[in-house]
Amino acid sequence: MTPRPRIPGLCLALFLSCMAFPTSAALGQVSGPARVIDGDTLEIAGQRLRLHGIDAPESRQTCAREGVTWLCGSQATKTLRDLIGSSTVTCDDQGRDRWGRLISVCHVGATNLNAAMVSAGMALAYQRYSKRFLPREAEAKAARRGMWAGRFVEPWRWRRGARLTSRAANDDQTARARDCRIKGNISRNGKIYHVPGGRYYSRTKISPSKGERWFCTEGEARAAGWRRSKR
Repeated sequence: MTPRPRIPGLCLALFLSCMAFPTSAALGQVSGPARVIDGDTLEIAGQRLRLHGIDAPESRQTCAREGVTWLCGSQATKTLRDLIGSSTVTCDDQGRDRWGRLISVCHVGATNLNAAMVSAGMALAYQRYSKRFLPREAEAKAARRGMWAGRFVEPWRWRRGARLTSRAANDDQTARARDCRIKGNISRNGKIYHVPGGRYYSRTKISPSKGERWFCTEGEARAAGWRRSKR
């Protein structure tokens, strides 16, 4: 009878260990329906995940575009939510941050959510941790997408207390001082501007935080995508 080869104790222990537990790749993947927390944070099955290599504006953060402040933080959250829809999200674990969140690269089908947020101009490449998305950021900047259409404070600086200069906050007052009296309103009917003497002019209020603004000429309003009120 041929004797069986002996397996040293250490090798046997390693063998049994590999058989008893899944591989690290399996342990490092989270998949399922996702709840969007903000522009770079998700929750899947009760686990918080931070999108690796990107930094989106904070939920309450504002940016400036065409002289008007807008809620870029809220828009970043909406953009990520729209990218996901009702689809299953699959995330590859890259480790954990100091708050215990999984640092992840997440996909919906073939769409890399980290990259898509940067491409949309609704997140920046977070160079402190990765330079992977810098080409996407350069493309978004050149095309003036999202935050790149105007002025903003980098999210990492915003969290430390940096804010836009007072010039952006005063743009509305400056426009009125220049006798820019055309009101660019946003409603369920879209972007509509009202001229002095119009039926709804006096009752129309301008809220820059909603993206509404003042115009100096009708041509300026039309070029920005507004159409004239019929009354």
